[in-house]
Amino acid sequence: QVQLVESGGGLVQAGGSLRLSCAASGRAFGSYTMGWFRQAPGKEREFVARIRSSGESTSYADSVKGRFTISRDNAKNMVYLQMNSLQPEDTAVYYCAAAPVSGNGRYVYWGQGTQVTVSS
Repeated sequence: QVQLVESGGGLVQAGGSLRLSCAASGRAFGSYTMGWFRQAPGKEREFVARIRSSGESTSYADSVKGRFTISRDNAKNMVYLQMNSLQPEDTAVYYCAAAPVSGNGRYVYWGQGTQVTVSS
């Protein structure tokens, strides 16, 4: 069982930056692939970024590539999403999620989300 709590959301002007954090509690944090997802009003939840268990591999949605950076600190049970050059279309609730590396890649644990609002 893993509990995830996101923080760091807020209101920022276009072109600004935010850093989201996700604190994980529970066992064996290092055995999970961690991901960030987002859901804008009236839209489906979409993938943003993910990082493998030891941090050796990352991937990003095309819409955020070059602007967002995912990282993790397994010693602190933390995952981060550095978001630069934010645009109004990045406005959404951002969720942290965990997928067991021994599973089929499905994200089974989710946080409650943190709101990011980018004003134009």
